[in-house]
Amino acid sequence: MNRSTLILGTGVLALTWVVAAWDTPLKTLWPVIVALTLVVITRRAFWGLLIGAFAGSVILCNGNPWQAYLELLSRHLAPSLSSSWKMGAILFTLVLGGFAAVLHEGTGFQTMLHLFVGKRTNAARRFQAAAAGLGIICFFDGLANSMLVGRVGKDMAEKCGVSRVKLAYIVDSTSSAVACVAFVSTWIAYQLSMIKEGFRMAGRDVNPYLIFVKSIPYNFYCWFTLVMLFVSIFRRFNPGPMHRFENEARALNTPMAEAPTLFAGKGAGVHSVLIPLITLISLFFLGFYVLGTTGPKWPVTAEKIARAFGSNAGPLVLVLSSLIATCIAILLFPSRKDGYLLQGVLAFKEGVQSLMGPIFILVAAWIIGSVLGELKTAEYFSSVMSRTDAAVLIPSLIFITGSLISFSTGTSWGTMGILFPLAIPIAATACRAGDPAWQETYLQISVAAVFSGAVFGDHCSPFSDTTIISSISCDVEPHDHIRTQIPFALITAVITVFFGFLPAGLGLPSLVLLSAGALFLMFLPTLLHRFNSSLSARREFE
Repeated sequence: MNRSTLILGTGVLALTWVVAAWDTPLKTLWPVIVALTLVVITRRAFWGLLIGAFAGSVILCNGNPWQAYLELLSRHLAPSLSSSWKMGAILFTLVLGGFAAVLHEGTGFQTMLHLFVGKRTNAARRFQAAAAGLGIICFFDGLANSMLVGRVGKDMAEKCGVSRVKLAYIVDSTSSAVACVAFVSTWIAYQLSMIKEGFRMAGRDVNPYLIFVKSIPYNFYCWFTLVMLFVSIFRRFNPGPMHRFENEARALNTPMAEAPTLFAGKGAGVHSVLIPLITLISLFFLGFYVLGTTGPKWPVTAEKIARAFGSNAGPLVLVLSSLIATCIAILLFPSRKDGYLLQGVLAFKEGVQSLMGPIFILVAAWIIGSVLGELKTAEYFSSVMSRTDAAVLIPSLIFITGSLISFSTGTSWGTMGILFPLAIPIAATACRAGDPAWQETYLQISVAAVFSGAVFGDHCSPFSDTTIISSISCDVEPHDHIRTQIPFALITAVITVFFGFLPAGLGLPSLVLLSAGALFLMFLPTLLHRFNSSLSARREFE
């Protein structure tokens, strides 16, 4: 914590002492206000969430800061650390971070990109599609994706006539958006934890993994981001400043006489990437079924699969599958130098260390969620919402609120930590008049709205780690990356509201909405071209 954050936190806690002595509904909302204000001002999700939690504990202890400190440790932190699911989430996140680092350092992804592009014609489009495909293959971690694909592709981009800012857009669009909807990623443990926390505050005991899976079709911003990416590649749709950068890159392009050399010496084969990934995914699903199914395992039925994913085997399966996949990745690490196994272990260590910061954010989110539960913040919001008839708008409002928070702070995990304990209880109250099936669907839409809003800021905020890392890995100025990416993000966000969450709140099926939004995005370049042509013709006539 730096000096400015310390001074700001002290001032906030002084105000908290005043609020604690004041009989007002503001007490219930104060931790949220404190956390959100500090995260926006300091851009530090961990300290914002932690100080917000402490402020709430001070209120619960009637203004006694020492008692609040003890309560924060004993009542709000200790239960989280004693939970097998939450400890499994921490271990899985750290192990998978190391797994991603091992694959990155092994150069197998470089080999894959080299093979995808080859020496064929239409190198620019082929390179962009290959970079996007490689980003999707790196589904397991957003930051690893940003660093890996950018590093691998930046030199080849210029040889293919693609600007580096366009590569940065491709890299950024396949990082968080893919990790957020992936079945196995460094995000999944945190996402499941936040789902469980949100539903707990709504008074519901759910299987978080099944809720996550059912929310995936409603995660409109992530899906439309990927559709927009491929429309940009195959329709050469480059709105805003990106158009100029791409024209300059094409003007400087010289046809490749031969495929570029991506690395010197002996590089890794494609198998060094595919085998660990296939192992990870296979063990994940197999482990859930074997360890989570009681009684005979054969024959396999949908009912047994559902019960398996609803079992308590989750923490053990997540950790074991990622550990075994990591061991295989280290064994397949290319022997470019002596002691290659040691290089793989060192890469794993660096990957684990890179995720220590997000782990602290995860723990802080658990703490503030516990504090908000005792303050009955969710019940207060629910009572306010019950006086209105705005159920149709709530998913869209959750998405917009999440987008504003994530863009202002640059943290998707911090946004989830703030929103989940509030959004799910509000949504549960808003839909309580509907039939049970619609209630479940409505809550799944609300879960997806939180995820979509959190990814928006992670995608284009000037303060987002993935935004900055995407620009650095592609060797472009962050300012150029942000200003060329924001037009894509804003167009996608608008379509997310009007083709996604707004009609979803009315009960339209996700498949229909995804299809309609995708078709609109596909025809958008043509519509804009005709509009510009019509506008130009009118100006000439005048």
